[in-house]
Amino acid sequence: MVSVCLYFQVHQPFRLRRYSIFDIGKSHDYFDHAKNQQVMHKIAKKCYLPANKLIMDLINRTDGKFKASYSITGPALEQFEQYTPEVLDSFKELAKTGNVEFLNETYYHTLSSIFSKQEFAEQIALHQRRIKELFGQKPKVFRNTELIFNNEIANFVQQLGFKGMLAEGADHVLGWRSPNFIYTPKTAPGMKLLLKNYRLSDDIAFRFSEKSWSEWPLTADKFANWVNAVNGNGDVVNLFMDYETFGEHQWEDKGIFDFLGHMPKELLRHPDNDFVTPSEAITKYPAMGELDVHHIVSWADVERDLSAWLGNRMQQEAVKELYAMEQDIKSLGSRKLLEDWRKLQISDHFYYMCTKWFNDGDVHKYFNPYDSPYEAFIAYMNIVNDFKMQLKEGKESAYRKASMEIDTLLKTNSKVNKYKNKGIKDNSLSRKSRDFRKSKVGNRKV
Repeated sequence: MVSVCLYFQVHQPFRLRRYSIFDIGKSHDYFDHAKNQQVMHKIAKKCYLPANKLIMDLINRTDGKFKASYSITGPALEQFEQYTPEVLDSFKELAKTGNVEFLNETYYHTLSSIFSKQEFAEQIALHQRRIKELFGQKPKVFRNTELIFNNEIANFVQQLGFKGMLAEGADHVLGWRSPNFIYTPKTAPGMKLLLKNYRLSDDIAFRFSEKSWSEWPLTADKFANWVNAVNGNGDVVNLFMDYETFGEHQWEDKGIFDFLGHMPKELLRHPDNDFVTPSEAITKYPAMGELDVHHIVSWADVERDLSAWLGNRMQQEAVKELYAMEQDIKSLGSRKLLEDWRKLQISDHFYYMCTKWFNDGDVHKYFNPYDSPYEAFIAYMNIVNDFKMQLKEGKESAYRKASMEIDTLLKTNSKVNKYKNKGIKDNSLSRKSRDFRKSKVGNRKV
């Protein structure tokens, strides 16, 4: 028997505007709201609305045998609410079927698992609460940004209470083993690992409309035969891909919706096939082995590593500058600064700075709103410099406010002593003095 586990990533970043050096210190609005709205309306029309309608039809058409799962990032959810609420409503309707599972990830689709475990945990909690509010589900399975994974991350995710995690079925990790079985991470024996079958997934996501491909055109019955070949040699075929595959990356006139519409029927012709969600997969099948993954893997590019985001000095410098501000930002308590800082963490910003123009060049150019990665870096660092100025001003303002509070409380304390010298008791003044001495401000050295 073989199960098919379909997982779709749904993400749209908050794109930055062309922020120049002349904007530094004058404007703190970093985001291209018009562009974000335009892109969201376009992709909603081309992908999200027709794809969600088709998924609902497939659930009904197969009497509930068809199942799928999604991870929708915080930025995508916020833009659905702001620009295309009908898309969010359609996801809520899918949630009501009981055939769709929503996974957990970092709220802002960030690299925080690499640079700040505190921020990583906070963003997971933010996303978890949002999924519960919108879809009534508390995720049990975790999907890290771009399937970033290693032993350390697996251990940390297990400590947060997750029962399963998704990862890339990279050849250099698996060796002779198959991605069509469930494994456990060496550092997280209580958690199960679902590995992407990248060959079959990429046949749909990347090669579907490639006429030079020897298997073109890809039909639902041909694909079903490839999956059927796994029977007896695997438990679950994990088909993980961007949801924008349907209608955006692969256009409707190429037949991608027809393919998806016929695929479940063709797969279910085999009596031993079924569809499962990630939670069902880890419950249904035992782990067949242990994976020991020291180096970070992801689902990006042919290297399956972090080079798409951290492969050059520009990317490394931008990330370093950003995360160096974490403690100062969080100590200020400014919600606006914290939200903007987290939006600047979105991994797409660093992806746009990638200078890989070989095997993966077309992919990077397709997703890049800038004319070059250098332009992306300059705009980003201009924003970072303005943000650092805001941070400095905020710290100085907080210091002045704290100093004023201290002066006021010292005067209050002096007044208390004056009353005491006269033998007069003032309970309210004594209480203020006592509270001051116990406060953080009272204990601060000035």
